[in-house]
Amino acid sequence: MKRELSSWFSPSLQKEMPIATYGDYGFALLLVPTAAADYLEYERFQLMDVLAPFVDSGKVKVFSVNSINKESWLNNEMEGAHKAIRHNQFNNYIYNEVVPFIKNATSVDTPIITCGASFGALHSMNLFLKRPDLINGVIAMSGVYDLTEYTKGYFDEEVYFNSPMHYMPNLTDHHILEQIRQSQHIHILTGSGEYEAPYAAGTIASILYNKGINYELDTWGPEWKHDWPTWKAMLPKYLATRF
Repeated sequence: MKRELSSWFSPSLQKEMPIATYGDYGFALLLVPTAAADYLEYERFQLMDVLAPFVDSGKVKVFSVNSINKESWLNNEMEGAHKAIRHNQFNNYIYNEVVPFIKNATSVDTPIITCGASFGALHSMNLFLKRPDLINGVIAMSGVYDLTEYTKGYFDEEVYFNSPMHYMPNLTDHHILEQIRQSQHIHILTGSGEYEAPYAAGTIASILYNKGINYELDTWGPEWKHDWPTWKAMLPKYLATRF
């Protein structure tokens, strides 16, 4: 499997940001790390190994970015308002820097699907729903789509607008809603085992349903825990059967 590491100084984040790229061809899968992890997390936990057949066959080209959660929601020394500011800088990094990088490495019409597990699922869903003109779909695994789960009680307008469970019920912009509705790839996956939150998946699915948005909700059984074996089973299954 072809693997390339790139890096640049991000104007949005004012720091060096690395990115790992796997493969040559196919639609673009943008991986967002879990919690406080980095851009090599999916490789380290052997998820890239199970994706290798799809990468090597040219079905998908994978891009894995760094998390900055330790500089925002997981930074206990930072005020809530500053965490929200940093979070929005991350969004800008994805939209204004990573998306052009992906397009340059593929083509202007290559679809981009965001994907993440746990906290990465929330980010992936949020990145798609906020900018469906740039992101074409999402595979969200084991997510909780309420950002207040991570804000330690802090809530302001910026938390609201990055928390899909808060802003989606009130979204009335017809243009944005139509762009979301055009996606054929909104996949909400969850296990029912230890530390999983199937209720959260069901709640975001219900919100999308009420907005006339097509989605796929897939709840796996109690043997599927909030852990890497679950995600290493889910993602290749969906790449094999939905793309």
